[in-house]
Amino acid sequence: MTFTCVAGLGVSGTAVARALAERGERVVVVEAVEGERQLAAAAELAGLGVETRFGEMALPEGAARLVTTGWAPHHPLVAAALEAGVEVVGEVELAWRLRPAHAAPWLALTGTNGKTTAVRMLTSILLAAGHKALAVGNVGLPVVRAVAEPYDVLAVELSSFQLHWSATLAPHAAAILNVAPDHLDWHGSMEAYAAAKGRVYERAGTVIYNADDPEATRLAAPYPGAVGFTLRVPKRGQLGVVEDLLVDRAFVADPVEAAEELATLGDIRPLAPHNVANALAAAALARAFGVPGEAVARGLRDFVPDPHRLALV
Repeated sequence: MTFTCVAGLGVSGTAVARALAERGERVVVVEAVEGERQLAAAAELAGLGVETRFGEMALPEGAARLVTTGWAPHHPLVAAALEAGVEVVGEVELAWRLRPAHAAPWLALTGTNGKTTAVRMLTSILLAAGHKALAVGNVGLPVVRAVAEPYDVLAVELSSFQLHWSATLAPHAAAILNVAPDHLDWHGSMEAYAAAKGRVYERAGTVIYNADDPEATRLAAPYPGAVGFTLRVPKRGQLGVVEDLLVDRAFVADPVEAAEELATLGDIRPLAPHNVANALAAAALARAFGVPGEAVARGLRDFVPDPHRLALV
């Protein structure tokens, strides 16, 4: 009898095993570490019929699919699955496939730096607009758990690892904050790392990019109608800064002539150029979802930065 193999008993791996078991699927988890936390998780999952195999990370015979939570293609378990022709998907991809009919749309965001801050800004803006929203993915609750809950919209932070193993995601809107060399040992090259980031755009309803970042701009170039954000005065079809105002010239009735003031620089805390870019990305994603301008300002004012983000010492 075939089954799904889940790689590891981390937070996401445990959530994946639980979600699949609750759907009546046979699940086998492989875990290298037989620690107290892992044993407790395995015991809990055993009550749902999930088998955990501790020790060597080998692909169990009969596995029809491997769900990984960000493991690299060269990891022996993943490499064995790929060589055997077993489908490998990530937790985020699985969550997309398992989401119920009429599930909450996703507003997805990735980038080398600033992802968590921008996603939390976005969530604050969505809440200010009256939506039941949650930050998920590379921050907060695993997506595979969140998709089963009745949210209006999900703010999804995606790492390059998660995007590498995602093939069918189609977010309502997707943004890339910036792209700089990172995780090259995992991806193998800067080209592969950038390509993984660019996967967030492939089926997105609205493509949003940092017009001040050359690599983000290059990745958005193939998509007609892509919306840029910039720290400069915005062109038509962009969001940007005019004196001390955040201004939208993209999600307005007449982007040629009209512009809408969304917030002031004073609404952004802590104020720094990269945080202005984060706020513009969050605003663009929210505007793509139809959030009114006044909710952008209110959400940015309500936003509380995570610890160690430009903290006063």
